[in-house]
Amino acid sequence: MSATRNQVRIIAGRYRRRLLSFPDQPGLRPTPDRVRETLFNWLGQELYGWTCLDLFAGSGALGFEAASREAKRVVMVEKSRVAVASLRDNKQMLSAAEIEVIEADANLYIRNSRERFDLILLDPPFDSDLLGALLPLMREHLADGGFLYCEARRLPALGDWQIVREAKAGQVHCVLLQVAQLGPKE
Repeated sequence: MSATRNQVRIIAGRYRRRLLSFPDQPGLRPTPDRVRETLFNWLGQELYGWTCLDLFAGSGALGFEAASREAKRVVMVEKSRVAVASLRDNKQMLSAAEIEVIEADANLYIRNSRERFDLILLDPPFDSDLLGALLPLMREHLADGGFLYCEARRLPALGDWQIVREAKAGQVHCVLLQVAQLGPKE
């Protein structure tokens, strides 16, 4: 058994190289280093001043990476009490005041929130239909010019979202989206 089992390493920014522990729970799979590196290459290395939502936070790998890269605020939503405790422990260990951990069902949270974010990280459990169900709700939570990052085993129909970038790494399909821009009025 590896010493790094149930740990994820932050790859860049002010928390670079820090190891975060996460619980051993069914379905909890941190976004791999290679995929996180790709995402933040797409976005630019710094998210200075951005507000981010990590829905289905799980291990927190994506949200902690965003915080490490100077995001002003990162909201992590997770319903597993054990995972929430781990997220809070990691937040405290890093002294990451910019992170807010919310214990809630992601679906209920997004339906009741009126907040808008520069970046939404949407990585629901692989074998669920939640991505397809939540995609239409994301528009009203994105700030103008904001980005929606989705990760899944199979991506659902994306509708009229504009694909900014996409990739596949092993079983992980990932896509960076923005609200499709309408053409100029005539």
